[in-house]
Amino acid sequence: MLIGLLRDHLRPYKGWLAAIVVLQFTGTAAMLYLPSLNADIIDKGVARGDTGYVVKLGGIMLAVALVQAACSMASAWFGGQTAMAFGRDLRKAVFGRIGSFSAREVSTFGAPSLITRATNDVQQVQMLAMMTCLMAVTIPIMMVGGVIMAMREDLGLSWLVVAVVPVLFVCIGLVVSRMVPAFRQVQVRLDDVNRVMREQISGIRVVRAFVRERQEIQRFERANEDLTDVSLRAGRWMAVMFPLVMGVSNAASVGVIWFGGHRVDGGQMEVGALTAFLAYLMQILMSVMMGTFMLMMIPRASVSADRIGEVLATGTSVVPPAQAVTEVAVAGHLDLEGVGLTYPGAEAPVLRDVTFSARPGQTIAVIGSTGAGKTTLVNLVPRLLDATEGVVRVDGVDVRDLEPELLRSRIGLVPQRAFLFSGTVASNLRYGRPDATDAELWAALEIAQGADFVRAMPEQLDTAVAQGGTTVSGGQRQRLAIARALIRRPEIYLFDDAFSALDVATDARLRAALEPVTRDATVLIVAQRIATIRDADLILVLEDGEVVGKGTHDELMRDNPTYQEIAASQGIKGEEVPA
Repeated sequence: MLIGLLRDHLRPYKGWLAAIVVLQFTGTAAMLYLPSLNADIIDKGVARGDTGYVVKLGGIMLAVALVQAACSMASAWFGGQTAMAFGRDLRKAVFGRIGSFSAREVSTFGAPSLITRATNDVQQVQMLAMMTCLMAVTIPIMMVGGVIMAMREDLGLSWLVVAVVPVLFVCIGLVVSRMVPAFRQVQVRLDDVNRVMREQISGIRVVRAFVRERQEIQRFERANEDLTDVSLRAGRWMAVMFPLVMGVSNAASVGVIWFGGHRVDGGQMEVGALTAFLAYLMQILMSVMMGTFMLMMIPRASVSADRIGEVLATGTSVVPPAQAVTEVAVAGHLDLEGVGLTYPGAEAPVLRDVTFSARPGQTIAVIGSTGAGKTTLVNLVPRLLDATEGVVRVDGVDVRDLEPELLRSRIGLVPQRAFLFSGTVASNLRYGRPDATDAELWAALEIAQGADFVRAMPEQLDTAVAQGGTTVSGGQRQRLAIARALIRRPEIYLFDDAFSALDVATDARLRAALEPVTRDATVLIVAQRIATIRDADLILVLEDGEVVGKGTHDELMRDNPTYQEIAASQGIKGEEVPA
């Protein structure tokens, strides 16, 4: 997976990669030439007292060193540009795929894991791409070229190179084989820490209300300790790597000086050649150390690449149509025929055989106990989920055949958990229609019973809103979400328990204000309070995903036990309804 990610996302930068290869090849060749020049200066200049020769070769060495430095800086610049562009493209691909997921895929991965994969995992692969651009060409050229140049200086000491390099590779291979599982566990434990922290930050009020700070601290400490233990285990193996490489390198240097000194003493080798051979051996070992550094990064990057690949390889269960319908003849028609939904691997369906029709001017209400499938039913209309049985039609067309943007442009959704984005009140209200005027925003706020509290804000429409709308109350957040849907003036309104945070009086005023606005639209309301839906044209009673009652409020109060039970729990008695 790692190689595939690098290949696919580095392909657009072939020109930069070619420049990196040329620059690194030139710079490494210059680096390999320097010890040979130094050997000539010692043997043919210093040893013979030829100052002119020393000055001449010294100038050549300076020029070669300047070429090597210029190539190194240029290749580092191109490498940095390439790696940053690679990281940007990979983040974009991951974010785009996550954005295409339905609620089913998001819940399968979990939000904390998706955030980690889009940030930390991408960063790990990006760092490896950076090291690849900076070292991938240098390492083999330096290693092979160093061996050739060392043998050129003195063939009698070449057996040291043959002995040292395999020993290094064996030692490094053993360490890396232990590091891969440890780094895989590090990423899993990092997901756990992110999940616990996200839950505690999001639910801080609940934690404090139930005096669970100590327990939550202990829970975080357990996750943190698990991450620390695994990280230490991986770190210990990393810590072994460099001393191991340096120990072998130093032993090799001692061997070269020992055996080379004997050869110099016996007249079989010159001092300059010994110096050059030692320099080439150091370059060979340096290339091995650079390779070691890359190998230390590969295990973690490989794990991260696998996790990124899982996201990129997961398709959405809500598949866009191959030949989408882009025009419809009618507006505001909503039909469900035998609709059912079963999650993969679930023992029982969430919804079963739901059938109803709604036309402009009609209000359809859905009521039922918690977990009855009300929100799931609403999510089927804008295709946040796809039905596994039956057909959902909007304006006479199966939603699976409608162009997604066309489908959702005809729907105004107020979700169960009203969510506001960081920005201002105005930017949140314009989320559905960016060209809405201030007058239209105030009109929508008046209908949603939110104009008064917005006027009381310091900067009114330009007042800052924190992420999630945490700077306003639950009721205010809900009214702003309703106003956001009203600004779109869609053909179909979906209110998923959108009035639950409102007091009875505000609820009544809001529904009265909504009536003239939604008169020509289809309205689907999910509610817990019977007072909110008693005037609906049709009320569906859901229980365990099944429609167990259908009719008006009066009919259900007379004939449906489940509805009567809900009404009784809310203090509504049967005798309050005309016989």
